[in-house]
Amino acid sequence: MEGGSHPNIKYDWYQSDSHVVINILVKKVKPENVRLDIVDTKLSCTAKLEDGTDFTLDLHLAHSVIANQITHKVFPSKIEVKLKKSECLMWEKLARKPSEKEEPILKTADVVKTYPSSKPQKKDWDKIAEEIKKEEADEKLEGEAALNQLFQKIYSDGSDETRKAMNKSFLESGGTVLSTSWNEVGSKKIDVKPPDGMEFKKWD
Repeated sequence: MEGGSHPNIKYDWYQSDSHVVINILVKKVKPENVRLDIVDTKLSCTAKLEDGTDFTLDLHLAHSVIANQITHKVFPSKIEVKLKKSECLMWEKLARKPSEKEEPILKTADVVKTYPSSKPQKKDWDKIAEEIKKEEADEKLEGEAALNQLFQKIYSDGSDETRKAMNKSFLESGGTVLSTSWNEVGSKKIDVKPPDGMEFKKWD
């Protein structure tokens, strides 16, 4: 532990989010004989010991504290010094060597800044819609989808008679017959032809 003019003086410390507390382990010191000074991050505690000798404990704090909010209490076995942190962050150590610079504290704002800046990208919904259409057109249609596409192509490319035949046969048969020949379906009613093994029932 660091000491001043009296090499036997020891201290320990602990911290909360907002304060650092240093316990200087000396016995039977009178409160009126204790003096505390702080300049920037240098803390000095001077006191007269029971045997009449003086001691000074100089600490170069690892981080800054609020100078006008230092308090101390004198107990039979120690001097308790309470320091208010300038910033409510945890210290990795209490003191540093005089030649060392004050340790930088990484603030929350700094952490945020270290992430890559990303602006929200504007989506071109028209372009996305075109891409989806292209993908759908490129897909290999199977089963009913392929059949429906085939019927749609026949219907759109067919003559008026072909379209009439398809409409009449499909509607009259309840969707079970689809004919493209008007000669076959134009003069008669198309009966329902359910798949093998099934029967057609009308709802009442």
